[in-house]
Amino acid sequence: MAPFLAYEDKGAGTDRMPLVLVHGHPFDRTMWAPQLAEFPRTRRVIVPDLRGYGASPVVPGVTPLPVFADDLADLLDALGVDRFVLAGLSMGGQIAMECWSRFPERIAGLVLADTSPAAETEEGRRARSDMADRLLSEGMRGYADEVLYRMVAPSADREVAAHVHRMMTSTPPEGAAAALRGRALRPDYRPLLPTVTVPALVVVGEEDTYTPVPDARALHAALPDATLRVVAGAAHLPNLERPAEFNQALEKFLRRVDT
Repeated sequence: MAPFLAYEDKGAGTDRMPLVLVHGHPFDRTMWAPQLAEFPRTRRVIVPDLRGYGASPVVPGVTPLPVFADDLADLLDALGVDRFVLAGLSMGGQIAMECWSRFPERIAGLVLADTSPAAETEEGRRARSDMADRLLSEGMRGYADEVLYRMVAPSADREVAAHVHRMMTSTPPEGAAAALRGRALRPDYRPLLPTVTVPALVVVGEEDTYTPVPDARALHAALPDATLRVVAGAAHLPNLERPAEFNQALEKFLRRVDT
């Protein structure tokens, strides 16, 4: 059966652990362009578009995190990937935590970037519902204009900022709204964190206001075997804003998982 998700699959042919990169909201797999340029030199790297984003099918309604997790499992089954390092940023990090809850035996290492394990608050659920309604009625551009310089630091490279804005405005509103409604229903993953028996890497941009550094420190402290990397000069997307620093931290982590 053909995979449901659009994806890139590069760098097969080594015995190193494959790397799966899960993008955040409201982006697509090109969010990982600097990593897709670097890591397939040494290992297989799989980068999907989540349902509702990029070139993957748009499914309106509500897309809970378990649906995203099952989509990833189905894709990796179709590609013959049994075990892998799983990296996710923001919503992608929450999907990675959901994956750990569902099939931990397949995950050899966990990278959680600029993400939160806590359940949504009542206020947050209302805000996500209101934003979903707004995206469906107005489209993505106004939202993208408003949040661009929270997604990236005001000092971000112009081309990086333009890339981020382009990803946001290209996202189908129906897919983004479905994800927002599903994400509002997410469970509290904090009790799950002590069960993570594989190495973990927590990364956060020093200027991130969505998932600030103190939250990342708490996430790091809750994981039994974790490393924390705070990336200076970056906000919510350190892998794009400061790719050299992000890649260095990820490469060091991957070498540890490989041994």
